[in-house]
Amino acid sequence: MDGYLGVIVIVAVVALLAAGGLFLLFRPGRKAAPPVKPPEAPVLPEEEKRPAGAGEEAEGATTTLPPPPVKPAEPMVVEPEVEVPPPSAGRMVRLRSRLARSQNALGRGLLELLSRDRLDDEVWDEIEESLITADVGVAPTRVMVEELRTKVKVLGSRTQQEVRGLLKEQLLAQVNPDLDRTLHVQKHGERPAVVLVVGVNGTGKTTTTGKLARSLIGDGKKVVLGAADTFRAAAADQLQTWGERVGADTVRGPEGGDPASVAFDAVAKGIEEKVDTVIVDTAGRLHTKTGLMDELGKVKRVIEKKATVDEVLLVLDATTGQNGMRQAQVFAEVVNITGIALTKLDGTAKGGIVISVQRELGVPVKLVGLGEGPDDLAPFDPEVFVDAILGE
Repeated sequence: MDGYLGVIVIVAVVALLAAGGLFLLFRPGRKAAPPVKPPEAPVLPEEEKRPAGAGEEAEGATTTLPPPPVKPAEPMVVEPEVEVPPPSAGRMVRLRSRLARSQNALGRGLLELLSRDRLDDEVWDEIEESLITADVGVAPTRVMVEELRTKVKVLGSRTQQEVRGLLKEQLLAQVNPDLDRTLHVQKHGERPAVVLVVGVNGTGKTTTTGKLARSLIGDGKKVVLGAADTFRAAAADQLQTWGERVGADTVRGPEGGDPASVAFDAVAKGIEEKVDTVIVDTAGRLHTKTGLMDELGKVKRVIEKKATVDEVLLVLDATTGQNGMRQAQVFAEVVNITGIALTKLDGTAKGGIVISVQRELGVPVKLVGLGEGPDDLAPFDPEVFVDAILGE
């Protein structure tokens, strides 16, 4: 009985305690516990913000979108920079060292032979052979050798300086410094001077035309170019590039078109723009007497309906030697050549072609090419040429 009562008392106490706890928990006026906040994402510096992963946004992260694509600007047409070439005066003096290097063997050989104590027939034969090998030509060589033999006999003993003086005198006489080497490029009132450039392809004809334009513009003249070699599109493109570099207009026609028509239009443009000089580059496919040569004659006649042809420059490659002489003779039969432009003179030891070509054609060498640079075309100076052959 007593044990039964003890159990009842224990149960009653537990029940009272449980009821008191519930009363304290749910008593009136008690405030609800604040909701638990999730932890906040750390705020990153601006440069460390990253977009959320693909397909989901990271809670609390800031997404930096890439800038919208910028449409590329339309490419601008850049006009080629116009160059200001140096004047033609003094060019050959500046380029003399190149000429001296190529002609050094000839001058040194002649000086050595003439300085020998005894000049017998064998030595004179060597001197003659040296001159002929240098493309001086047979007739001019014989004249020079005879003159030298006479002078040597008169002098008797010879110093190095006297030998050099003898050679210079004879070479100058053959080059003929008295020839008029004036390039006729002055305008006539309202009409420009016209220069017709002729020659076989491969001699540097179109390049010489472009270089001549640079030279004249360097001297303060205004120039128009005529691309009358219509059989080679590359020739017209090349000439136009030369013109653009120095601000000279180039008149050209369709490929295979009438060269005389292009030449006529170039002269007309020259008159319209009041330029000083019109330079016309012509075709030079072959140096035959038919076809091309008739065409050259026609070009010249058509030009003369608008203006006077003041210069007909024949471009010859100095490295071709006597073959160049044959070309010169064929062209001279068709057009009245007034001067020669001798290219690649710095690349050959056969500088004697200056003497032989002048003698054969009766016209002076007016221009020489002494390198591949744009300003390596120079007015020919006989004294500079002879001094370069003989050295200091």
